[in-house]
Parts: sequence; structure tokens; C-alpha cells
Amino acid sequence: MNPSAYVLAGLLPLLVQLFLLYQFSRTPLGTPASQYWALAWWIAVVVSTWSTFALTAKRFHDFGKPTYYALISLIVGAILLIILAFFKSDPGPNRYGKRTNAPAES
Repeated sequence: MNPSAYVLAGLLPLLVQLFLLYQFSRTPLGTPASQYWALAWWIAVVVSTWSTFALTAKRFHDFGKPTYYALISLIVGAILLIILAFFKSDPGPNRYGKRTNAPAES
């Protein structure tokens, strides 16, 4: 996976979370609107946790590393996004595929 594609794909869930958190902070606490924004934020966090894990696993596959390395993304999330953006993928095929940015082979 191209590092720039990884960063862009990783920023989207983060921006959604930040937008929902911003909307929550604008509403008075205890109102139905604040409860709505809080619920929307929690849903976004759960969904984006899974998508970030899958994205990070794909990025580690580009380095020839196993999926369980992506578990670190559950702890340091956005920091790992920045770190992995600075490294290019291993050139050529590895055990996860013949080329980067391609679906996994069966």
C-alpha cells in the first residue's frame, strides 16, 4: 500500500471522530442533542477501530509482517498512522501478495 493512500485512508475515520466530538462539545450537556452526538461518537469509535485495525494489518502485510502486529494500532492508533506513513513498502512480492495495493490472494 502506498504510504499516502494509507495516510488518507487512516485520516478519514479520525476526522469523523473529531467532527462528532466537536459537535458534542458545542451542545449543552444533558440535552437530547448532546446524547445524540455522544452516541454517534461512540458508534464512530467502534466502527473506526475495526477499520483502522484492518488498514494497519494491510500496511504491515506490505512489510511482510503478520496481522497480529496490527494489534498495536488498538493502543496507539493515530501515532502509528503517522509512523507507518514514513516507511515505504518492501519491494516485490511477499507471502501476503505479489504486489502492494492488491487484494489478498487465496
